Amino acid sequence: MFSLHIDTARTWRGGQNQVLLTVNGLRAIGHRAALVAHPDGELRQRAAEGLDLIPLAPRSEVDVSAAWRLARLIGRLNPDIIQAHDPHGVAMAGMALQFGAATRWREGRRAPALVATRRVDFHLKPNSFSRWKYRQVDCFIAASEAIRQMLIGDGVDASRVVTVHEGIDADRIDATPAVNVHEALWLPHGAPLVGNVAALVPHKGQRYFIEAAHLVVQKIPDARFVILGEGELREHLEHLVREHHLEKHVLLPGFRTDVLGCIKGFDLFVMSSVTEGLGTSLLDAMACRKAIVGTRAGGIPEVVDEGATGLLVEPRDSHALAEAMLQLLRDVPLRDRMAVAGYARVRERFTLERMVAETAAVYARLARTPHLADVPAGSG
Repeated sequence: MFSLHIDTARTWRGGQNQVLLTVNGLRAIGHRAALVAHPDGELRQRAAEGLDLIPLAPRSEVDVSAAWRLARLIGRLNPDIIQAHDPHGVAMAGMALQFGAATRWREGRRAPALVATRRVDFHLKPNSFSRWKYRQVDCFIAASEAIRQMLIGDGVDASRVVTVHEGIDADRIDATPAVNVHEALWLPHGAPLVGNVAALVPHKGQRYFIEAAHLVVQKIPDARFVILGEGELREHLEHLVREHHLEKHVLLPGFRTDVLGCIKGFDLFVMSSVTEGLGTSLLDAMACRKAIVGTRAGGIPEVVDEGATGLLVEPRDSHALAEAMLQLLRDVPLRDRMAVAGYARVRERFTLERMVAETAAVYARLARTPHLADVPAGSG
């Protein structure tokens, strides 16, 4: 089986890490997997040596030139599956398959199946181009059941959507050395440390994390809070920190390459998202043996076994978030039991091997069925 993967992002987030894990995981079980990535993106820089790697990305969602180049690439490589991991990638692949349809029809070649990965619990856009591009998709792989149900609610036939929970390389995380975060960030020795790892964007809800921190320090004055990540809300969040006089308590060190080691240095991991597809940083934190405080947003309840591996609160509820933090900061034995249970849960249910096997099963099923792109546009 030969799959061609497309991710057009320039930045590095959880989605790009999942793309790389998927591609390398498929190669490990004997599949050929090639990657189309942004020429200047972090994913291309981190792709393993020897990986079939093609630098290509659209300048906009409707980049006809990039789609034509991709069409020629598809014609040359003749993959069985194209998996587009982001919306721009879906658009580029959909146009490319249409451009090459007539040639395949004349030559009697089967069209590759188009698979669209969906990692966010955002509704599909209702505009005409969005509707067109998603009609080209043979199968959606949803990162959580919450996403699957949202897609079905948006009008996608249930037979075209399958849930494949994301996975992590727990062995690699085990081997990652811990970072002494107190020392690295000049924090008081022994101060309780609460961490959050996410892009600084509205749906990650860090404003509620900061508001909860304001409440926590009134009860535990030496507590410290670290938000690892970068994004458009940095200035707003820094202003919020100053507004609550939390400059000594809440730190935003930005993007770090040693994020897994930093998570190992936290006492508690918090995800304050308003919406969330699944939350791979939760999986990382559980693999780092950390108890979780999270929200009941999107796929988070599919990851966190409430009461066993962590505590869940409603999104946008800073007071409830603070109370959950306080409970686990004060109750070390409970926190430790949740950390052990969380580690066991990711080892059992969220492995890289399981994710790759389920993805390969989707490919095998699609290889036996006709595809939407088998008929050229305008052929009736």
